[in-house]
Amino acid sequence: MLLPAPIQDLINAFSQLPGIGPKSASRLTFYLLTAPDELSQDLAAALISLKTETTYCQTCFNITVTGQVQCEICSNSDRDQDVICVVEEPLDVLALERTDGFHGRYHVLQGALSPIEGIGPDDLKIRELLARVDSENIGEIILATNPSLEGDATAMYLRQQLTPSGVRITRLARGLPVGGDLEYADQHTLLRALAGRQEMGD
Repeated sequence: MLLPAPIQDLINAFSQLPGIGPKSASRLTFYLLTAPDELSQDLAAALISLKTETTYCQTCFNITVTGQVQCEICSNSDRDQDVICVVEEPLDVLALERTDGFHGRYHVLQGALSPIEGIGPDDLKIRELLARVDSENIGEIILATNPSLEGDATAMYLRQQLTPSGVRITRLARGLPVGGDLEYADQHTLLRALAGRQEMGD
């Protein structure tokens, strides 16, 4: 069946999203085709706002509103200022915040080391993390990278880079499943992992 170009273009666009195959993309497209105009207009406006009204915090690289230098967490003086939890993605910050068990600050690496995908230390916010440790009075760094090959490699590299600073370095306990992502972990699993974090040794 030859589809009109606008329909096929939207199917192709949806298909590029993670977790959405051709069938799901087609269902979404045809749903929007018959849905009220307001739904499509709201969706289009939300997508434009997503790209134009958000940016990254200049301190931790979490997502914040355009025009703000710091995110709400970094600018909150009630947070524990001497503990930084290092995560891979902004979604990991959301997952940990849902537990209400961590009250320090964050540093978002914007990914993990992956030589296969060509992602090296210079592609992540590692240099910025080291600069924070040098310039701020940090007592502990919690390495909360995902329990995967890439996450473990990133944690080991960070430990090597941070050890000369003398800062305490801990890693989330293995309450998290190997190969899983923080965003899919339940609240209690994350709380156990936070509470059972350990010193990183050789």
